[in-house]
Amino acid sequence: MTDAISYAAVTESPLGTATGAASAARARLDRLWQRGRAFLGTRTAVMGGAMSWVSERHLVSAISNAGGFGVLACGSMAPDQLAREIAGTRALTARPFGVNLINMHPALDQLLDVCREQAVGHVVIAGGLPTGATLRRIKDGGAKAMAFAPTLGAGRRLVKQGADALVIEGTEAGGHIGPVSTTVLAQEILPELRDVPVFLAGGIGRGEAILSCLELGASGVQVGTRFVCATESVAHPNFKQAFIRASARDAQPSVQIDPRFPVIPVRALANEASKRFMEFQREVIGKVDSGAMSRDEGMLEIEHFWSGALRRAVIEGDVENGSLMAGQSVGLVTREQPVADIIAELIAQAESALVRRAADEASFEAKAGTMTEPPVGAL
Repeated sequence: MTDAISYAAVTESPLGTATGAASAARARLDRLWQRGRAFLGTRTAVMGGAMSWVSERHLVSAISNAGGFGVLACGSMAPDQLAREIAGTRALTARPFGVNLINMHPALDQLLDVCREQAVGHVVIAGGLPTGATLRRIKDGGAKAMAFAPTLGAGRRLVKQGADALVIEGTEAGGHIGPVSTTVLAQEILPELRDVPVFLAGGIGRGEAILSCLELGASGVQVGTRFVCATESVAHPNFKQAFIRASARDAQPSVQIDPRFPVIPVRALANEASKRFMEFQREVIGKVDSGAMSRDEGMLEIEHFWSGALRRAVIEGDVENGSLMAGQSVGLVTREQPVADIIAELIAQAESALVRRAADEASFEAKAGTMTEPPVGAL
């Protein structure tokens, strides 16, 4: 075996079987995500997903302090608000963290200026494909530029335009989603795009899944939903309890009633608001069809339905009338835990999977070695 754990070797280690196997597993995991760790400047290549109202200074600094890579969610913040949040995060951690900016934000250039002035090391552009000019502005400001690639073609174009790393996120994720699963995107993009580090996201909630992503060729992963119920998360207790009670099938994409009125799909826990949204679309479409309002007015009405809904749920705790954005890995969130425990648990699961695999291979080889040659001519 070239880059796998040699179980026979670790069992002969003076450290003992269990300790030697664990040490070999840890070394293997470190090799698998070495590129991601080097890019992020962290002990593990686990990025925190940027979740509006959740990924603020307390959670972000806790993720970075625990060896991951916290990412501030700028969302709809104004430039002065972002500057304060970056400064507040830096007061809580001396370790690397990044800032996630929305590509369609009307003050994007000013937000990029803030990141430059605050010496942010990594800027992640979400909510659409950034232009080459945006990527150059990030890099000219001294930061590494990261972007989300929904397809292989888009990924290649982003790299050509100067992206230093990519995130590919499957439909299992929470919030705004695309139509393709994480595993399919991984098979489409990872073997073909090796020029820059690529991080996998969407539906990742256990260490075994992280290991699979790395062995498929990812440099690291992005985890969001698992961190919502972290002790350090400022999310309202009602919001956290909704996650703890939920199963994977409760995290559903928003439904579009009429193709004339497109709805960007958002994955969230089903509640009264999501049911009302469907009825609201029907009411608005009826008004447009009757001539009571224009199509543009109707589209704006539908778009504004969720205005402030995420804050209502996350901060105010209104889990029936707010938006409960969550990925399908919400079924793996079973309790509130400190961030350090969540990351340690993910790593332990990945390492245990490697140890079990090595033990299974050793057992198979031992059994194969005891088999005798069949008689000549035997079937």
